[in-house]
Amino acid sequence: MPFVQGQLRQAHLSIRIDSECAHCGCALALEIDSDLHYRPAPGAEGALIFVPLVDFAKLRARSIIDDF
Repeated sequence: MPFVQGQLRQAHLSIRIDSECAHCGCALALEIDSDLHYRPAPGAEGALIFVPLVDFAKLRARSIIDDF
């Protein structure tokens, strides 16, 4: 992920993720940068993006998926 590489290299990086909705199959894309800013990629502005807030200090499950 860009935020890990960006912090290690002390450089501003970004990545574009192209995927599709698991429910309806519509294409979606988002961009994430090394400062953890995220936004829909150009052309995907209508997509709804959910980013769970996880307190990793209190997380006891094996993964965040197990808590949702």
